[in-house]
This record gives sequence, structure tokens and C-alpha cells, in this order.
Amino acid sequence: MTVHPMHPFLARAAALAAGAAAAVPAGQPLDAPTPCTEFDTRALINHWVLYTGHGLEHRARRTELPGELIARDFAADADWRAAYAAQLERAVAAWEAPAAWEGEVDLGGSPVPAVGIARMLLLELVLHAWDVAVATGGQVAVDDELAALVREIAEENAELYRQYAGFAGAVALPEGACAWEHALAASGRDPRWKA
Repeated sequence: MTVHPMHPFLARAAALAAGAAAAVPAGQPLDAPTPCTEFDTRALINHWVLYTGHGLEHRARRTELPGELIARDFAADADWRAAYAAQLERAVAAWEAPAAWEGEVDLGGSPVPAVGIARMLLLELVLHAWDVAVATGGQVAVDDELAALVREIAEENAELYRQYAGFAGAVALPEGACAWEHALAASGRDPRWKA
């Protein structure tokens, strides 16, 4: 079976997200602010786990997210980090099938090419990994190749995301900023944000 050329990047993004989740300290206060101003830490973790873990698998399979998942407080589970990592493995495995990348995915009544959905979910995996990491006193290491891809996807979708308040305005960067800082800035995130 020949996997789609985007699949290895999706797998890398999922591994990065799982690592960021694993690094969230036990007992971390979940009411703290995050770079996503509309989310505190609990809401951000729940959004991240739901859409980039379960949603990633359901999009590949063209199935609806069950209501009980949408309403679930994943962050309340002591083992949410390990459960998220296991769910990411299932989701990445679902995208191994060439058929997952073909045709369209229904996105709230709007058909979107499957490749476009996968790219947006990859973006969410990596950006929210950074959001969760910095909100909980950590950091993520994103290699230049993955950072360049995230920047490309962010810039492609910035106008759409801003229409739905998913991105703030682009952030100005100093000379010599790295690829990852450009990716963050394109998504309206300040690379210097601190908890």
C-alpha cells in the first residue's frame, strides 16, 4: 500500500502533539490562560483532544463525532495524556488508507477536499501542541521542515480562520526569526507569549 505523501507529516505532527500532552505536569491548574484567548487550559485541552484526536480519525472514516465525545471533559481524566496518545495512533492509522485522502469530507454541510481537511488538522495538531505547552510552562521543538509546512498551511487558511475568529491578526517578527516563529506569527500567535 502506498501512503499519501502528506501522511508522514501527519504522523510527525501527531507524535509532537502526544509528546506535548505527556509533558503537561500532573496537577497543572486548568483554569490558566492560553495563547488562544477564548480558551482556558481545560477548554483548550478538550478542544485539542476532541478535534485532533477523535476528529482526525472520524474525518478519515467519514463518520460523525458521537455526541458523548463532544460533551466530554477529557482533561478531567487522570490518564487523558495516554488516552490522547493512543487515540492519535488510531487516527494516524486511519489516514494510512489511500481512500482517506480521496474525495471530500463534509465539514458542517460544506464539502472540503480530504487533503485540505488533513492539512488543517495537521495545523491544529502542531499549533495547539505549542499552545498547551507554553500555557503549562513547557515548550515544543518543531523542526524546520514541519515548521515550514505549518507556516504554509497557516498562510493558506489565515483569511478563513480569521473570519471565524480562529486566528488573530498576523504578528510582526524581528529580523532573523526562525521558521517556527514565522509559522506561529502567521497564525496570529506571538512566539514570545508567556503564561
